[in-house]
Amino acid sequence: MKTKSYYLGLVLLGFLTWSCSNKDEAGLTSASQGSLKIAMNTGAQNLTTAMSAITNSKGYQVLESSGPTLGPSLVKSASSSTSFVSAPQDTIPLSAIAGIYDYKAAKYKKWRPELFNFFAKTGTSTDFIVRLPESKVKNPGSLFRFTPTDTTLVNNYVIDVSKYNYNFGRFLWNYDLTSTITIDNTEAGVLNIQSSNNRTDGYHFMSDFAFANGYDAKIVYSTGDTILSDYNISKAGAIIFEEKFTSIKADAASRHREKEYSLTIGNVTVVRSPTHANNGLDSAKVYVGGVLQAKATVKFIDITSKSDTTEFSIVGHNRDLQITFDDGTTQTVSQLLGSTITDVRTLFTSLRQVYFATSVVDWVAWDIYMNKKNM
Repeated sequence: MKTKSYYLGLVLLGFLTWSCSNKDEAGLTSASQGSLKIAMNTGAQNLTTAMSAITNSKGYQVLESSGPTLGPSLVKSASSSTSFVSAPQDTIPLSAIAGIYDYKAAKYKKWRPELFNFFAKTGTSTDFIVRLPESKVKNPGSLFRFTPTDTTLVNNYVIDVSKYNYNFGRFLWNYDLTSTITIDNTEAGVLNIQSSNNRTDGYHFMSDFAFANGYDAKIVYSTGDTILSDYNISKAGAIIFEEKFTSIKADAASRHREKEYSLTIGNVTVVRSPTHANNGLDSAKVYVGGVLQAKATVKFIDITSKSDTTEFSIVGHNRDLQITFDDGTTQTVSQLLGSTITDVRTLFTSLRQVYFATSVVDWVAWDIYMNKKNM
């Protein structure tokens, strides 16, 4: 009798365990479906918090600086400098410009003299270290002019370039830079740039800025038969925001066709990829923590009147997504993010321009190299 009761207890226990397991799984699925709106709002709030921390940092002050000239660098476009474009193929390695260079006040009446005339080599180093007043970076037009008060300025803005290689020639270049920026003896961040251009592979650009407060912003862009854009904001390896767009050309005569698009905001990812059957695009799928949200739908809103229609992205101002949630309500990503999306766009624009590197570091490097070459 005891044995029968024992087995009956096991059967009942197994049934209850199976029943609870099914209820838990069903509850998890239901909860994950219902949590899409919550996850989107949480992700948007975390992005707003991240952008507030970024825009109020010393590192952002570095990136938002804009100059009166593009400098001799070609990291942004092939038309940046006729001096480099028309020059024979040559290379500026780090070893050719290594040393410590300090800004010195100088009198020059003519407009925009050689920037090297405002710097003096004050020490040796295996790195290329440029030290100048912060005010000259914040007001870049003053970098090429002398005023009597310049003699009182302190070189409190330090760009320590630990990697630099610039191969350039007519219609081509290959550029690699790593630099640490310090302001008032406090590290602001680390910048990495890799850029190249040639007629065979097209244009490739990567710029990554690691802020001292732990946030990281990165942009990757390339052209050619495959166009790729990737905008990423993260912290400690966790993605806070990422938008990726890929388009391809089937042949030289065809136009670029969108291949894949994805948007990640916190724990939510929207993906649209090809349908092989009709060579078109699948309906976008929405995931929360990797769980497919079967009831959610996404409408793509593209602005084809924009001048650049080879890349469609929210960051690029010519795409928006409208998401329909389980409860039937809808919201666009732009509405969800509000003014934060403007800050995101400005961040990536600044990350692509990186004035302080391309119009300060490259000018001084160019002048040092040419002066040594002509000695």
